[in-house]
Amino acid sequence: MTRHTRSGDAERTDVDLALFGALGDLSQRKLFPALYQLDREGLLHEDTRLLGLARQEISLEEFRDKVEASLNKYVKAKELDEQAMTRFLDRLSFITVDFKVAEGYGAIREWCQTATQERPLVVYLAVGANIYGDICRHLQASGSLDEDSRVVVEKPIGYDLESSNVINDAIGEVFPESRVYRIDHYLGKETVQNLIALRFANPLFGTQWNQNHISHVEITVAEKVGIEGRWGYFDEAGQLRDMVQNHLLQLVCLIAMDPPANLDADAIRDEKVKVLKALKPFTDDMLGRDVVRGQYTAGTSDGVSVPGYLDEEGANISSHTETFVAMKTGVSNWRWAGVPFYLRTGKRMPEKLSQIVIHFRQQPHYIFDPDQRALAANKLIIRLQPEEGISLEVLTKDSGLDKGMRLRRGPLALDFNSAFPKARIPDAYERLLLEVMKGQQYLFVRRDEVEHAWRWCDNLISAWKERNELPRRYPAGSWGPVASIAMITQDGRSWYEDY
Repeated sequence: MTRHTRSGDAERTDVDLALFGALGDLSQRKLFPALYQLDREGLLHEDTRLLGLARQEISLEEFRDKVEASLNKYVKAKELDEQAMTRFLDRLSFITVDFKVAEGYGAIREWCQTATQERPLVVYLAVGANIYGDICRHLQASGSLDEDSRVVVEKPIGYDLESSNVINDAIGEVFPESRVYRIDHYLGKETVQNLIALRFANPLFGTQWNQNHISHVEITVAEKVGIEGRWGYFDEAGQLRDMVQNHLLQLVCLIAMDPPANLDADAIRDEKVKVLKALKPFTDDMLGRDVVRGQYTAGTSDGVSVPGYLDEEGANISSHTETFVAMKTGVSNWRWAGVPFYLRTGKRMPEKLSQIVIHFRQQPHYIFDPDQRALAANKLIIRLQPEEGISLEVLTKDSGLDKGMRLRRGPLALDFNSAFPKARIPDAYERLLLEVMKGQQYLFVRRDEVEHAWRWCDNLISAWKERNELPRRYPAGSWGPVASIAMITQDGRSWYEDY
């Protein structure tokens, strides 16, 4: 079939969207609520249709009931609008299809042909990466695609560089790179977008963003939850593949990249690739000093006893998979020479937290109370969750006649919820879905980014296997193994929450 669009109309949002895995957790918890919010805000084109695809045999009415229940559960009550809900549910269609069997895809082609006018088809694969290739090939063979169709795929893609290449090759047989959208939902967060503006629109930070003024960088992505029924997937992946390769390296890229020539997708992604190429590999002597693997044991979370990783339902009690990783790395270029990047991520942490802390160097000449010298450095704290915001810690004189020139630390804070009380902070998936519909790729990950990230992680995983070290234990509800504190303390520094 052929469904042409007007040339040069990159901002059009009148697309049809086919969602594979429409009954899964990601679709019900994130994607349908995000699409509903876009519709409620008037950002879905009036002609856009939404097709749910799953293996289960259910009727259209049952499918719409399930989506409505998810919206009632995951959308705030004050944001539920009866008219918007009705309009959104009326957009939904449903087809039962075995994703691996070609014969069922004819129904998708027929659904596409019922459109009242020609418009691009966006294919969203909210399924396991191992069947991305099957779906793409069957869609093409069935005649459901044309030269304007796009595909959205979730990361992580593959288990290592080799498996990632197999999957990306299969996608590439059907979709050119210009129509492949690899989602990392962190890139859709409001604060991450503000990081680009903060760095490149403000001379205050643009002129200071280098090794002459920044002492070190700290990134923490902490999760309170454990495995949550994902044992089969997670035990094969581990925290390095699941979080470091998938999310933390993207944050490193946005912090460390040089200014792009413009805001075009490839200009930004070219600079991110340069960072990934410049990441320091780990030598054998660095592994014992600069990398810590951990696995949580039984402990408490919010005062409630929780099981250890090996005690989770369905666990392999001999598993050596890491649920925590902390590391010290760096970017080998002129801008970041000698600046350590401390990365930390783990499950069963004391709180859910994603934040970046930029530690600026102290003044070379210090004239205040020597006992307060440790205070004398500014910090830029960028919070991604649970509440997005940016704050800059500055030093001022402590108030009071008896204080003399004693210093106190305080924030210049931008809390998005407080600063913009009437503005709803959109979920990352809302922004990402809207950009897909517009045909804009700057928030999505290019294939060479995926490859360089895997190459770096594969080298570390291979070195771990050669050393055959067991992960260090840490109790659930703590900030990880004691060795992760020693790792940063050996440099005379501390993780931010310890200050």
